[in-house]
Amino acid sequence: MRHITFFGVLILLLLSSQLIIAQENETEEDDEDSIELSFENVKTGQLPEGWKVEATNQKGPLATWEVIEDETAPSGNKVLALTSPNHDFGGTFNLCWTDKINFENGEIEVMFKANTGEEDEGGGVIWRAQDKGNYYISRYNPLENNFRIYYVKDEARKILASARVKLPAGKWHELKIVQDGKHITGYLNDEKLLEVDDETFTKQGGVGLWTKADAVTSFDDFEVDLED
Repeated sequence: MRHITFFGVLILLLLSSQLIIAQENETEEDDEDSIELSFENVKTGQLPEGWKVEATNQKGPLATWEVIEDETAPSGNKVLALTSPNHDFGGTFNLCWTDKINFENGEIEVMFKANTGEEDEGGGVIWRAQDKGNYYISRYNPLENNFRIYYVKDEARKILASARVKLPAGKWHELKIVQDGKHITGYLNDEKLLEVDDETFTKQGGVGLWTKADAVTSFDDFEVDLED
């Protein structure tokens, strides 16, 4: 009986340890499915690891993107910002993005603040980005008082959905995109304003930030939730 009891306890201990390991692995996978960037751990003047600066329809130098200190930041005191466009071409889309995050379905959220811009203002997010000339993009423009979803294919942009909305520049606002298969939903400050179906890009791709022309914009609390 003592031998039976010993082996029974041993089996229970082994099963318990396997259950703990399984729970730990599940937690790690869950953590990998949610990526949050507050930029607090990035040195001032640099970019987050794995991010790059590019442009669609580039004419002239690339814009300057960098982490800067901002006492108005929603979290901490650092943000990622386009601080200087470095060019005067109105058709350039300024990108700061990463292909290290593979996004197909899920949610993307970011806080943004439109700082300056005469030809264009504001900005937004890109996703399912195949390269600098092929991606989905959603942005808000305070100069035009509109919130839109586009696709950019072979460096040409097409509107998929648009809504009239007036938000003040120089203030922080939240933009969120939800992608579920071909269905895209856009939110501003938790209000659903856009819905559209599109199958231009069906494969997973990178994610990042976007402004147009001379728009100088700050971003914070960039979060990506991936769905299987």
